[in-house]
Amino acid sequence: MDEENFYPSDLDLSFTSCTTTATSARSSLTRSSLTLSFNESRLSTTSSTTATTAVHHRPHRRSDPHWSAIKAAATLSSDGLLHLRHLKLVRRLGSGNLGRVFLCRLRDYDHSNFALKVVDRDSLTSKKLSHAQAEAEILSLLDHPFLPTLYAHLEVSHYTCLLIDYCPNGDLHSLLRKQSGNRLPVDAVRFFAAEVLVALEYLHALGVVYRDLKPENILLREDGHIMLSDFDLCFKADVAPKLESWAHKVEPTSNRWCGYFGCRQPEEEVVSEFVAEPTTAFSRSCVGTHEYLAPEIVSGNGHGNGVDWWAFGVLLYELLYGTTPFKGGSKEATLRSIASTRGVRFEAADDKEGMGEARNLIEKLLVKDPRRRLGYARGATDIKRHPFFDGIKWPLIRTYKPPEVRGLVVKKAKSHETGALSLPKRRRGCWKGLNSIIKRSMGSKRNLINSNHNYYCYRNVSKVKRSS
Repeated sequence: MDEENFYPSDLDLSFTSCTTTATSARSSLTRSSLTLSFNESRLSTTSSTTATTAVHHRPHRRSDPHWSAIKAAATLSSDGLLHLRHLKLVRRLGSGNLGRVFLCRLRDYDHSNFALKVVDRDSLTSKKLSHAQAEAEILSLLDHPFLPTLYAHLEVSHYTCLLIDYCPNGDLHSLLRKQSGNRLPVDAVRFFAAEVLVALEYLHALGVVYRDLKPENILLREDGHIMLSDFDLCFKADVAPKLESWAHKVEPTSNRWCGYFGCRQPEEEVVSEFVAEPTTAFSRSCVGTHEYLAPEIVSGNGHGNGVDWWAFGVLLYELLYGTTPFKGGSKEATLRSIASTRGVRFEAADDKEGMGEARNLIEKLLVKDPRRRLGYARGATDIKRHPFFDGIKWPLIRTYKPPEVRGLVVKKAKSHETGALSLPKRRRGCWKGLNSIIKRSMGSKRNLINSNHNYYCYRNVSKVKRSS
């Protein structure tokens, strides 16, 4: 369930925590303190022990300029490590379940923004402390464009500080509140849902069940793409990755004639799919936001990986309709509606292109029996094949152009499509002319080059035969 924010509010945007006796079971210090102060623009530590730090390098993010700044700061340090004194706070971003989050920068480098999550371990119950430890462990595993990068993990006295990505566009919940009717167009929903799906697929491949999917935990990067946040409710399970192959018939791509009557032979294509779903995951903990809880969590009989796919269906519904599907007049009414046998209901039929496929996907995700729920056995692999996501080239999803919706300010990235910017001026005209000739000669194959059209030119899949 939603847990109360246990941190007191303070007007000076700073806090100081001190332990005056050795009564804490998690700290043997006679006196230690950590002061985070905006007024003096400093982070300082006074303790009888030294801070411990770990910098987490990620091979898929090695080109990230943040790493260069982190490495430079650590290199200039006397011990080659990153410390709190290398950071300066800008402002507080908010308070979470376990701690506070601050916008910060490296002291001698103002061009990279980071989010610093500070957790006071002495203020946590044993249950919340285990959640904080689980979050730090899971963040250390992640290396994905739609998941946060843990740049550094610092332990100072009884504080845990996690240095991660900062997302200046806020979260998806705030973006929804800026839309008419608190809902997004179908194409925008497809864009955000596809990226969330890929992020969940990666987590499940690691054996991580997320259990906290909701618009508030879907942050928006400066380039308009998403980043999942808050991993304190996750739990890990065993997973056995496998590669499955299957064959299906496709339209012939060349003039292959048979007999004397000019008929073309059908062609068969073998498709290999990667499947890594933690189907053996099991937990009895009742955690999460009540409107997004799966029926098996409400019943208390135990749950597994299927809770993430239920929450994914609730997310799709909220993005399309501006509310959650089982919301009642109170928290108890909502939970009773989720636990009942009543299926999901939709508003009056909407004839907008893509809404029929979206409703069908939601119905298959919001199945009360987790064993019959789409995604339970093969995870995102089956969900990707649903007609709602038809036309998406999944390996290229990170290059797609974000939707143009009210309130989303996207920083324009440098174009890498043609390389014309690096050519001398006298040669650019020839290059543009050659480029236009190539595009005209390819004709209908142009969409294979510009994959950004996939979210805005919806394919009519009713004319396409799909294998069951």
